[in-house]
Amino acid sequence: MRVFDVHIHIQPWEMLKPEVLSMLSDPSHANAKDILASADNVVRFLDREGVERVCCINYVSPDVMGFTRETNDWIADFTRDHRDRLLPVGSVNPLHEINVHDEIRRVLDLGIRMIKIHPPHQLFAPNAYHGELWQLAEIYRECEERGVPVMFHTGTSVFPRARNIFADPMPIDDVAIDFPRLPIILAHAGRPLYGETAFFLARRHHNVRLDISGIPPKALLRYVPRVADLADKVLWGTDWPSPGVVSPRKNIDDFLALGLSDEVTRKILWENAARLFP
Repeated sequence: MRVFDVHIHIQPWEMLKPEVLSMLSDPSHANAKDILASADNVVRFLDREGVERVCCINYVSPDVMGFTRETNDWIADFTRDHRDRLLPVGSVNPLHEINVHDEIRRVLDLGIRMIKIHPPHQLFAPNAYHGELWQLAEIYRECEERGVPVMFHTGTSVFPRARNIFADPMPIDDVAIDFPRLPIILAHAGRPLYGETAFFLARRHHNVRLDISGIPPKALLRYVPRVADLADKVLWGTDWPSPGVVSPRKNIDDFLALGLSDEVTRKILWENAARLFP
């Protein structure tokens, strides 16, 4: 099976706040720092793990995580020689930009393939453009025009200063209605508290998909019991190197062991993402 992982974290770790970095310490990731030191190392790692393409998640969260707007330029440079396999993901945080319209255009012109919105870490609701954060709509509008997917973190976060009042994915219902041509991905399928909401949104809206990163594959059918019913709209992701994700290969093996049909497995591991990111 070919594998396209739409959710691994290749970020400028030196930007992380100390209290965040301490939570990411995991004995199973002792070599992660070396792997993430260069794009060549990452590609060799993917070869060993049996992963063909990945989306390299980045987002602007100076208040919670420490990532500044410079993370967009960092990931664009990091992936420059391997864009066939390493798809750069960036972000614009309207709470930290005077001119969101110009910044989202600049970021996408870098070759960024997807925009990440992390409500609990960026401290705004996905539909905040209906209120004072009207510039948020500029991000969705530009991505919709260019056909660039927007990935939303859905579900809770345990990092210090994260605001889980923004964890519920239901406000994305507004986004899907107001921007019907915008490809939307609900990262983590709402886990652990909002799985039913995420599943409902994916069924209701033609432009909404789920990624199942951050869900232990052995527990997938507990979190998303009807995953096979939604097989055309489910994307594979691991969230590596988050704590508990030992390796992409192990997650793949655990997923294959679930016994889903070959058709469903192919769609989730490769076909759906390959169609979304041609």
